[in-house]
Amino acid sequence: MNTSDSHVKTENIWQETLSPIQWAEKACEALMSKFEPELLPPDRFHYHQGVFLSGMEKCWQQTKKDKYNDYIKRWVDSQILADGSIKKHKPDELDDIQPGVLLFRLYEQTGDERYKKALYTLVPLLKSWKTNPSGGFWHKEHYPNQMWLDGLYMAGPIAVQFGQTFGESDYFDRMTFQALLMAKHTKDPKTGLLYHGWDETKEAAWADPVTGLAPEFWGRAIGWYPVALLEMFEYLPENHKDKAALVAILQDLLIALTNFQDEATGLWYQVVDKQDQPDNWLENSCTALFVHAIAKAVRFGYLDAKYMQYAWKGYQGVIDTLKLDENGNVIIGQICIGTGIGDYAHYIARPTSENDLHGAGAFILMCVEMSLAEKIGQ
Repeated sequence: MNTSDSHVKTENIWQETLSPIQWAEKACEALMSKFEPELLPPDRFHYHQGVFLSGMEKCWQQTKKDKYNDYIKRWVDSQILADGSIKKHKPDELDDIQPGVLLFRLYEQTGDERYKKALYTLVPLLKSWKTNPSGGFWHKEHYPNQMWLDGLYMAGPIAVQFGQTFGESDYFDRMTFQALLMAKHTKDPKTGLLYHGWDETKEAAWADPVTGLAPEFWGRAIGWYPVALLEMFEYLPENHKDKAALVAILQDLLIALTNFQDEATGLWYQVVDKQDQPDNWLENSCTALFVHAIAKAVRFGYLDAKYMQYAWKGYQGVIDTLKLDENGNVIIGQICIGTGIGDYAHYIARPTSENDLHGAGAFILMCVEMSLAEKIGQ
């Protein structure tokens, strides 16, 4: 057997023998070996770091290994100054709100007031956030009136958890309104999928001149939406006036997604509904988010257990793409880099990356959730 055959064999053994939580740990450790937390690129309080470390936090909750907790804390402490201000973030971009979700547990563990002050630096920004005419949050200051699906993940979970933690229940209504408005305007009645964005003023270059909608169903953007809802449901009161409507939206979306899973691989495509286009390609980060959301919805009782077949198939599809480097660190490929809204050609031409932060974060979220599914026999 030559060296390359041996390398492939080693990878196959890993793929066959590691449990979901072990894969989550391998992903955490691959990135920990690459980045000291203070040096995670770019040096900014940003969702790239936040989603990876959110995955790591869930891995820590399952394993209770101090190295994960310590790593998260070192990064947060490198960003939060003594007065609770944040060293480098953009207060007019939803993407720079999301990492604040890491602060709740640290505040609970340590009682350090810096973490609470930082939360009060971040979350109240949403009370004066710029909105479109219908009250929907602008995604960023320089994208006026544009609502992106991604934005719910950036602001929804942190705001609802903030409301529950600090007794500020007005954030519940504020964020369920955003989720409902987004679904109302981006849902396609034919496919059940959600368009990447909506510009009520129809001024964005990508906006349909009649509907204001983005032209395509981009995988990872769709993935953030149900992941956000499920995070919000962990802190939203069960009897909240909008809960039932949001659960129905979640169910409809996740069931719709099962119609677009690739039969051969278990993965989903970069542009979800265009499987037949020869230049479309299978993408791991959206698959990981869909798997996580389906499995978590089953665990919470929002979907029938029969839907776990799609989750397990998608999970295995991602695992089958993994490689190991010369040091035995996992390489997660087929991850679309950060992407704005555009047409089909725009999404298809996006480069892919390996072990990028939001891709690794999505992978860890998937693996931790599938570990929970395994434990309860789903």
